[in-house]
Amino acid sequence: MNIITVGILGGGQLARMSAYAAFRFGCRVAVFERTANSPAAQLTPMTLVAEWNDERALRQFASMVDVVTLENEFIDASILSRLESFGKPVYPSSRTVALIQDKFVQKTTLSQAGLPVAPFRHIVSAQDAESFGQTFGYPFVFKARQGGYDGYGNRTVQSAADISDAMTQLGFPNKDIYAEAFVDFTRELAVMVARNRLGELKTYPVVETVQENHICKIVKAPAGISEHVRNTASTLAKAAIEYIDGVGVFGVELFERRDGTVIINELAPRPHNSGHYTIEATTTSQFENHIRAILTYPLGNTEMIVPAAVMVNVLGKRNAPLSLDTLHDAVECRNAKIHIYGKADSRIGRKLGHITVIGRSIDACLNEALLADSKLTL
Repeated sequence: MNIITVGILGGGQLARMSAYAAFRFGCRVAVFERTANSPAAQLTPMTLVAEWNDERALRQFASMVDVVTLENEFIDASILSRLESFGKPVYPSSRTVALIQDKFVQKTTLSQAGLPVAPFRHIVSAQDAESFGQTFGYPFVFKARQGGYDGYGNRTVQSAADISDAMTQLGFPNKDIYAEAFVDFTRELAVMVARNRLGELKTYPVVETVQENHICKIVKAPAGISEHVRNTASTLAKAAIEYIDGVGVFGVELFERRDGTVIINELAPRPHNSGHYTIEATTTSQFENHIRAILTYPLGNTEMIVPAAVMVNVLGKRNAPLSLDTLHDAVECRNAKIHIYGKADSRIGRKLGHITVIGRSIDACLNEALLADSKLTL
């Protein structure tokens, strides 16, 4: 029997949930992570612990697997290219990831594709930043070109007086940054896009995301938006992933502006927080379609099987070893599907799990999901 081994670079919760989907297809899963006892490594004996650029470990990993994917965009594209040079297919490819992991390059790529993004500019001096503020107004946002997530790597500049401190806080000049005009939006939206190696493409429903301290806290599916906004968001998301020749599942974050137009915020070359609701609420979860896509299987149905779904992220409320003592209380909310990721330690704001409630209305789902979340102190 020819059993496929899927290799995942990164061992966090996205790798863990992708592994569940791979196991359902009878695959083996190998995990390569920099630290031991990662959430995904808890599921499989096929694990490697080393730095991702460790040549010996890379060769060993390549020898263990048939296809490679990744759970985050922080693994340098040159490492993916090295795996490709060993004859292993990597999805998304090193070329695709190279267009995404540097956010300035990502914005440039989207702009070259004719897709709408906020005005942006590479910043090499405080004078550049002052010029940007004079041209596009205040506030604007500094962003680290690489490594930023969940608000880390971003600083809002309210006036010219804030420029110097904001640049220093982001590590400039040792770290590259760019400036982006502030977007006056009414909603933050997201679309999950699945695309397989043959170019078959499917989108999930457009959802609304709600942030808490720059971290996604709530996802409402479907978003309460007009048909025009819905179609525009889906069309932009598909066009972006096709332009970068993406294979796998991608998260596309967008803004609905106050004038009703939609622009792209960021792309993520992996399953995404805004798609966790798909485990319970759609025929085929984002994680299953990610595995289908990288194995060149036909993509599954992405339609919702219920009228409404809400996902709430379970975020750390203290800095301490993880405790599940309050899980019993949360499980009393009988319609809440609770996912705990298996992380050893809690940190304030760290994603430790999520809760999904499906039902007939967004409000009813939201109320029960928030109630379950309020009972959890991990």
